[in-house]
Amino acid sequence: MLHFNLFKKLSLFLLFCSIIFSAKAAYIFIPMDESQSNHLKAYGIAFYAIERDVKVDWLLNYQGGSFMIKQHAAIEDECNIRGVSYQLIADVQSTQILQSIASPEVNQDVVRLEKIPKIAIYSPTNKQPWDDAVTLALTYAEIPYEVIYDEEVLANLLPLYDWLHLHHEDFTGQYGKFYASFKNATWYKDQKIAYEKLAKKLGYNKVSEQKLAVAKKIKEFVTAGGFLFAMCSATDSYDIALANDGNDICQHMFDGDAADPSAEEKLDFSKTLAFKDFTLVKNPNQYEFSSIDATQTRRVNPKIDFFTLFDFSAKWDPIPTMLCQNHMQVIKGFMGQTTAFKNQHIKSDVLIMGETKASNEARYIHGKLGNGTWTFYGGHDPEDYQHKVGDPKTDLSLHPNSPGYRLILNNILFPAAKKKKLKT
Repeated sequence: MLHFNLFKKLSLFLLFCSIIFSAKAAYIFIPMDESQSNHLKAYGIAFYAIERDVKVDWLLNYQGGSFMIKQHAAIEDECNIRGVSYQLIADVQSTQILQSIASPEVNQDVVRLEKIPKIAIYSPTNKQPWDDAVTLALTYAEIPYEVIYDEEVLANLLPLYDWLHLHHEDFTGQYGKFYASFKNATWYKDQKIAYEKLAKKLGYNKVSEQKLAVAKKIKEFVTAGGFLFAMCSATDSYDIALANDGNDICQHMFDGDAADPSAEEKLDFSKTLAFKDFTLVKNPNQYEFSSIDATQTRRVNPKIDFFTLFDFSAKWDPIPTMLCQNHMQVIKGFMGQTTAFKNQHIKSDVLIMGETKASNEARYIHGKLGNGTWTFYGGHDPEDYQHKVGDPKTDLSLHPNSPGYRLILNNILFPAAKKKKLKT
């Protein structure tokens, strides 16, 4: 009987302690260093909280860019369901963390996340024989998005969105320069027919003319305050289209007539976002657009193909700091149609955030345009070194801690930051 009473008192004491701790547990702390079990889904938790008007702070450079979220039972449940590591901390602990971050001696800062960005993926509706890393990341992290394409862009619907990603795309009208390898493939022929049909429907004689019009609308979107993110061929082909501005660089197999032999001399680099002084690859059988991309000239052993993220001042340069948040500073490389950007073709006002110094190439770059920003990320899939046409899509459940995919999700999350913190 004495034993039972002692057990009963101990149980009541533990219950009392649990109630007291719960009352004092003011925050959910989500670490983003090596202790995190699922970095990618942690971003989805941040979105989930902001959607419900729950306070979220992004702790820049603190344990890998951790999140501190106002305690809420539903958010705890989601962390458990999604397999995201977290701790419950008392108000006094959160205060201590914020005080330590505020010290001028540490390269850390706090950014309040307060508004969910409306996300658009620029992608064709017809089935492509490859997958898009950003779409995979959003789906895995459980972050909502909408798919739009040329009709929506040219109908001036871009201002409805805050953040736009350009899926693996060719804005030059050369159908990805897949002609030599895939001109007889069903998917290639179907895609060409679909693109030409859409161009005519929208009032353009050529796909290249329609893509230029789309590129200009996207530039207007960024200038007005939009956030643009692009990977792989959507980076350099976009700038090539802007620099070309209507000159015919497409050979007859792409648009039915010969290219303008003097088109290259007419390139206007003042119209581009990122690149300058590049030359065009005019051979329609060569799987390359221009001298911007380093894919075919780089000599890097895949086993030692890495790029390094730059370290920025969290208190003075919050935007690049947010975009580079990670639990690793050295990221394994990955290839794409556009793998990396040769430094000699990058404009002087462009911020290089990640580079492979040994081969003098940038992998991750950022810039401002008007009231908006853009970010270009070289390569196709951070967890598939050389993703080929027709390869199966990457299963991100096998890569929940991918530092390469974290860079994508940083870009998706940063438009949620409180604007007054975004000093330049």
